[in-house]
Amino acid sequence: MSKNHERIHIDEKNLCHLCVTELESIYAELDLTEAELEILSAPRQTITVHFPVKFNGTTRMFVGHRVKFNDARGPSKGGIRFHPDLQVDHVSDLAFLMALKCAVVDIPFGGAKGGVVVNPKELNAGQLELVTRAYIRAIGDFIGPFKDIPAPDVYTDESVMVWILDEYENMKRKHVPAVVTGKPLELGGIKARQYSTSLGGIYVLEKAMEKLRIGIPGTRVAVQGFGNVGENAASILHERGYRVIAASDSRGGIINQDGLDVPELIKHKKDRGALQGFAGARSISNDELLLCDCDVLVPAALSDQLDSDNAGKVKAKIILELANAPTKPEADTLFVDRSIMLIPDVLANAGGVVGSYFEWIQNINNDYWEPDRVLERLKNVMTDAFDAVYALCEQEKSVMRKAAYKIAIRRILYAEKLRGNL
Repeated sequence: MSKNHERIHIDEKNLCHLCVTELESIYAELDLTEAELEILSAPRQTITVHFPVKFNGTTRMFVGHRVKFNDARGPSKGGIRFHPDLQVDHVSDLAFLMALKCAVVDIPFGGAKGGVVVNPKELNAGQLELVTRAYIRAIGDFIGPFKDIPAPDVYTDESVMVWILDEYENMKRKHVPAVVTGKPLELGGIKARQYSTSLGGIYVLEKAMEKLRIGIPGTRVAVQGFGNVGENAASILHERGYRVIAASDSRGGIINQDGLDVPELIKHKKDRGALQGFAGARSISNDELLLCDCDVLVPAALSDQLDSDNAGKVKAKIILELANAPTKPEADTLFVDRSIMLIPDVLANAGGVVGSYFEWIQNINNDYWEPDRVLERLKNVMTDAFDAVYALCEQEKSVMRKAAYKIAIRRILYAEKLRGNL
């Protein structure tokens, strides 16, 4: 495997380092050819743009990126983020993961990612709109409903998606609602998109619980992170009869082994700006939450939260990764040794892109589904994906993350073969 990579002649600066390094063992097990390795090792298209924006008569230059990693299975799909530390190599890694995520749940999208190097907290709404529109003008020829479809990501929301939609339609001089997902309902969005990441994860969690013969009533859940995904997850779990015993945000966490009143907790967070101080709950740190006595642990915040130092102390029976990359590779093996089922992010939080896929379909067809139909299709897609990953995991006695990656890679390469590229 490593010898093959020594002979790759593609631009080293454009390599997806995640693809080449962290997945090397998987590539070796799949016995990939050099041609297959090359296809998986670099994005198909990397765009970096520099564009001026005038604020109150003063011009500032901004840098934006958009990476299309692979589109063999369909138009590429991926979020746009605004962040001061955005770097193109990290964007490339994220685009690759999006390609894998779409392939794992078997929807006809490839993977992309993009964004602007900017601190949105330093700009007002009007300035942020100017930056967004200028960025879209710079990359507008490279996106489109059958090319590359953006979505919300870090520090972007449905307002930013509206600016993208409007600017793109101004460029094309026609309505193109399917160019972007995560829009408001009034402009072609779907309600389920707002909580599809959380609900999709809960659908696969319940499949995992069936395998382990764990019932819902009284199952104790700890949720790390109380942003959109974590808050929605806690709310849905509470409604379905789980006992949410702990939750945390960036300021710290709270715990009550008898269970938290999640609707009241959401109100408390909105009023106070933090979870701590909630009546009847004890304050804990984020680190303590990860190790608390619970049945299900839901990391829904930052990356690299579970590692070799704390993995041996985790008490949960199931870990549901709603955050991106919350577990370091060495912790995966420790969880397997301890018979803890870890549902990897590439499967667990794929409900978001599935929701985006449904929005895109409805925009393309100008045919809007009833909410029950959306939720039924989301459940079917997510549970089918879980079944496929779990079956391969059992067959090969591997961790679920490796099984998910293998399924995704095989599907991407098969599409490339059908197109005659291999």
